[in-house]
Amino acid sequence: MKSKDFFAALDQVAEVRGLDKAKVLEIVERGLLNAVKKEIEFNENVRIEFNTEKDTILVFQDFLVVKTPEEPTEISLKEARQERKTAKIGDIISRELKIKEFGRIAATSVKQILTQGLKQLEREKIYDYFKERENEMIQAEMAALNKDFVTLDLGQNLETSLPRKELLRSDEVRIGAKLKVYVTKVEMTPKGPKVFVSRNDKNLVKRLIEQVTPEIVDGTVEIMGLARDAGDRSKVAVFSHDSNVDPVGSVVGYKGSRITEVLEALQGERVDIYEWSKDPVELIKNALEPAKIIAINPNKKEKSAVVIVKDKDFTSAIGSKGQNVRLAAQSSGWKIDIKSISDAKEMGINYRRLDTADEQS
Repeated sequence: MKSKDFFAALDQVAEVRGLDKAKVLEIVERGLLNAVKKEIEFNENVRIEFNTEKDTILVFQDFLVVKTPEEPTEISLKEARQERKTAKIGDIISRELKIKEFGRIAATSVKQILTQGLKQLEREKIYDYFKERENEMIQAEMAALNKDFVTLDLGQNLETSLPRKELLRSDEVRIGAKLKVYVTKVEMTPKGPKVFVSRNDKNLVKRLIEQVTPEIVDGTVEIMGLARDAGDRSKVAVFSHDSNVDPVGSVVGYKGSRITEVLEALQGERVDIYEWSKDPVELIKNALEPAKIIAINPNKKEKSAVVIVKDKDFTSAIGSKGQNVRLAAQSSGWKIDIKSISDAKEMGINYRRLDTADEQS
């Protein structure tokens, strides 16, 4: 059947909806095949062939050539050779079907199929788009608010809900506000794709830093560890594979230009960048900044360390609610036990000073 209008409409649908023409054609083919099968008694061997170059739709019935036919889908060798003289057992003989009012059947079926099939195809397209961005950062916009949730417009005609408790304390909550979010998971549900996002995930900080640091993108600088108290403070350990490149300076940028972008996206969350080192003493010292360290006794086997500080610096070294030492331990990968000089003496802990700082508390 010649159907130039059909293929023109197909092209238009694919273009307007931004869908793959081949996939649209597959949906149409399934629908037309079902419609055609209703017109014939034995239909398991029916197939449809589209020729987009000649704008034709052809319907065929395929028969297997056998010695003695037992199924409706089989024909004898004698019968097959009436149609093709070179036919042999095991060949397939295709017969084109001329179905009455095929055009009407096709038109009715296509309308039904496109309503259902294209909706699913669009869902799959959106799913694929966000699945590629799983474990990545995207920008979202607040589209609606209620007491417990904010609705985020993710683009691609898709929205998701985020509990208010998962926003950062400093996030501006208003319709139209734009936020960077981290895509934690993408699922296909009966209602379509579902995208789960987070503002609290520590990988959001990682992606923000990567975005502003070309040296990380090209592999010169590497993030070795990261710990986060969302909305309050993060510690990030960075290492340079090039001795001529300062890893901390690369992330911070000239006069803080790079890290400022990160802080703005995190609505003022504090981000400490320190240099990672193979030397555990240097690593732990850097991780505990800005605390002043007197000595570090590392245990490489257990990957733990006792850290000595002046009595007056003990509280600041630990940090509010233990935050400084906890984030230092998580980002460095070492267990850290901080002791004051007085406690070290009382416990009989021997240590070698890192410098000549006054030992008195």
